[in-house]
Amino acid sequence: MASYENMSKQELLSEKDKLQKEYDEFKSRGLKLDMSRGKPGSEQLDLSLDMLTVLNNKEQCVVNGVDCRNYGILDGIPSMKAIFAELLECDSENIMVGGNSSLNMMFDVVACLMHAGFEGCEPWEKQGGIKFLCPVPGYDRHFGITEYFNIEMIPVPMTPNGPDMDMVESLVSSDEKIKGIWCVPKYSNPQGITYSDETVTRFAKLRPAAKDFRIMWDNAYCVHDLTDTPDKLLSIVDECKKYGSEDLPILFASTSKITFPGSGVAAMACSKNNMAIFKRRYQFQTIGYDKLNMLRHVLFFKDANGVKAHMRKHKEVLAPRFEVVVSKLNSQLGGLGVASWLEPNGGYFVSVDVPDGCAKRVVELCREAGVVLTGAGATYPYGKDPHDSNIRIAPTYPPVSELEIAMDLFCLSVKLAAVEKLLAQ
Repeated sequence: MASYENMSKQELLSEKDKLQKEYDEFKSRGLKLDMSRGKPGSEQLDLSLDMLTVLNNKEQCVVNGVDCRNYGILDGIPSMKAIFAELLECDSENIMVGGNSSLNMMFDVVACLMHAGFEGCEPWEKQGGIKFLCPVPGYDRHFGITEYFNIEMIPVPMTPNGPDMDMVESLVSSDEKIKGIWCVPKYSNPQGITYSDETVTRFAKLRPAAKDFRIMWDNAYCVHDLTDTPDKLLSIVDECKKYGSEDLPILFASTSKITFPGSGVAAMACSKNNMAIFKRRYQFQTIGYDKLNMLRHVLFFKDANGVKAHMRKHKEVLAPRFEVVVSKLNSQLGGLGVASWLEPNGGYFVSVDVPDGCAKRVVELCREAGVVLTGAGATYPYGKDPHDSNIRIAPTYPPVSELEIAMDLFCLSVKLAAVEKLLAQ
């Protein structure tokens, strides 16, 4: 079929009539499908069931002479730290293992810097007018944290290699009110982009105007590969050591999409100087996180290689779902000039861009026919996509049979919204 933009008005009217009939048929089915969040499906959750019984006697609870059933060990048991250290490519001494949520640890870091600040710098809340750089499209929960603390958000466009580093370098070096940047460096949310080696090196070489500027390096998908040729991410820790900028990055990860969401284990990694600031806060916040849950993970995985082997099982479950999404997009929207998308090698999402002014309409059409998507605008600060064009598809939760139906409706809705826009011009 020819590109919609090359159709005559009469051809567009005919196409709209055909699409509307197809859409009305979808509405009559009474569908109730949910692709609104990147939640693991039940097949993925079943992969970790043995972890619920792997810890079953009190002798297992004693690690390095410490009874994990009791209080203590603020920064986590050594064996759990060792696993995260290998996954995040840093030393165990730079790791703090937390509770079940890396998002919680990110919130705590921002809260700590708002109220305490780094040595030699006033707390952020006393400085006033502080700002964060936000690569877009990006992760809505990052933006939610920043907005909660009334930090001004500055959008930075994503490129195929990561954030626009010319813009990042220019802003960071010239404005001391800019205190940080959010990053999902491997399989970014939602586009699935992995930062290039050059981008990671340029981050390590940043010379911010603000001494208390930090890179919030949310490596949520560090082992979430979908192909046999996964993306490789350069270690920002190693790069920062080369350029004397060890204090710049603060890394985060968790097992939330590896074992059980809400019952996983989170971790933060940073320099000795940074860690001293955060531990000062954490010692008043908790005596220690759930060591038994850490121990369950260690007994289940044994080491980082065990985590990687487990993720190959996840790949077998998820790869067919992503293949459905990409196949439907290619077969139903390819060549029409109404959408563009990326084919990620990992992560949890597929990012689709539709014609300007159409994203909200596509989401609305899907919702009215029984398929819930992430809200249009969610991938931008304050929920405001200036082009109203980006939509995040989350293929992981629905069974493949439901995903196929949902994608048929999604593609139909994109075409219908695009035709409506062209006819309105």
